[in-house]
Amino acid sequence: MTTTARNLAKFIVQRAGPISNLKLQKLLYYVQGWHLGLHGKPVFHEQIQAWVHGPVVPSVFHMYKEFKWTPITADPLPVKLDDSFVTHTLTVIGVYGKLNAAQLEKLSHQEDPWIHARKGLDPKVPSNAVITHESMKRYFFGKRANG
Repeated sequence: MTTTARNLAKFIVQRAGPISNLKLQKLLYYVQGWHLGLHGKPVFHEQIQAWVHGPVVPSVFHMYKEFKWTPITADPLPVKLDDSFVTHTLTVIGVYGKLNAAQLEKLSHQEDPWIHARKGLDPKVPSNAVITHESMKRYFFGKRANG
């Protein structure tokens, strides 16, 4: 069972607010990465791309782009997620939600999935290269095994 990135994003905005689009994108990446590393399956199927400011789900970015760098206003309608996704997502928010957007960006830039997707591009060069599920699964599984 999976959900959509947009549905998960709405849930994160409701639970982690106030949150900018930049921070939301990184939390989506960490929810997906850790789920792949721990369970071998994605939470959502949309692609995550290696943009200049770190991992981004384009459809979610465009959904909230009007907010630019300001906090996103939460949709008041409750979001329905599978209980296991709720628990997993709240755990990720508990760990990574303490960091601000710039800290999360810097952290993601030091990790293999973003680095490998960009294939040595200068950090300021735009890219829509995909961060693969396999790359995230390998990286976060390794972190789990070594952590």
